[in-house]
Amino acid sequence: MVFSGLLRQARLVGDAVMIRHTLFSLPFAVAAVLLETNGRPPAVKLLWICLAAIGGRNAANAINRIVDKNIDGRNPRTADRHLPSGTLGTAVLWIFALAMLVLLVVSAFMLNPLCAALLPVAGFMVFGYSYTKRFTWLCHWWLGATCAIATMGAFLGISGRFELRYFVLSGAVTLWVAGFDVIYALQDIEFDRREGLKSIPARFGAGGARIIAALSHAGAALGFVLVPVFWPMGPAYLVGAGIAVVMLAAEHIISRTGTERHIRIAAYGINEILPLVLLAGVAIDLYLV
Repeated sequence: MVFSGLLRQARLVGDAVMIRHTLFSLPFAVAAVLLETNGRPPAVKLLWICLAAIGGRNAANAINRIVDKNIDGRNPRTADRHLPSGTLGTAVLWIFALAMLVLLVVSAFMLNPLCAALLPVAGFMVFGYSYTKRFTWLCHWWLGATCAIATMGAFLGISGRFELRYFVLSGAVTLWVAGFDVIYALQDIEFDRREGLKSIPARFGAGGARIIAALSHAGAALGFVLVPVFWPMGPAYLVGAGIAVVMLAAEHIISRTGTERHIRIAAYGINEILPLVLLAGVAIDLYLV
């Protein structure tokens, strides 16, 4: 009985934080490691980098759910989420968030002094995101930069220093996340305006938001395509990057209908696959071509 209860709580937490969306960050972190080590990553470092990415991402989402509990409860689209509906207790999610933060901290210290020293920056980004929508419509890029910490952290975890080329892929990830977050926010234009929340769609309308999202994804596509300028990637990677660019374009076409189902496919479904496509391009180029 105790075990089944714990298992049920674990499933609820996993659903609440959408743990499968770790796929947004983890493949880019692994790709960064493979790029920087030319496909020969130190196994122990790779493990700690993956654990740090998992810890940071899931802590951020758990904290976001806690901070937004009341807002989610007032939004008809999100009122049935775990916390506002009472399916899951806030204390349980706090325990999970703290456990994930501990995983992030331990992993950073196991990597190198620079990663450990930058933990306050990561903490500020993770805790700050949930409040940005209350103050600025730039919240989408804050989220993008927070997700890109995994990519930049992977580079720093390997080298222990900043390099200008790291900002190419990390910047692309920032713009990619911001773009699909703007698309996702199209669902809540009226609610955000009524609640005084800041978002690109609430500020510029659906048309303006679509243009801004497209520009963000154009910048992301450029970053993906420029990777071979800084690392010795060949045709397999370029094929992967080309597929990723097509997927970005598909997001905007699919989301044009404006239905919740199509927006979720565009913002979530496609973007769970896109990082895996780019990672596959890197891996095939390094190991098979």
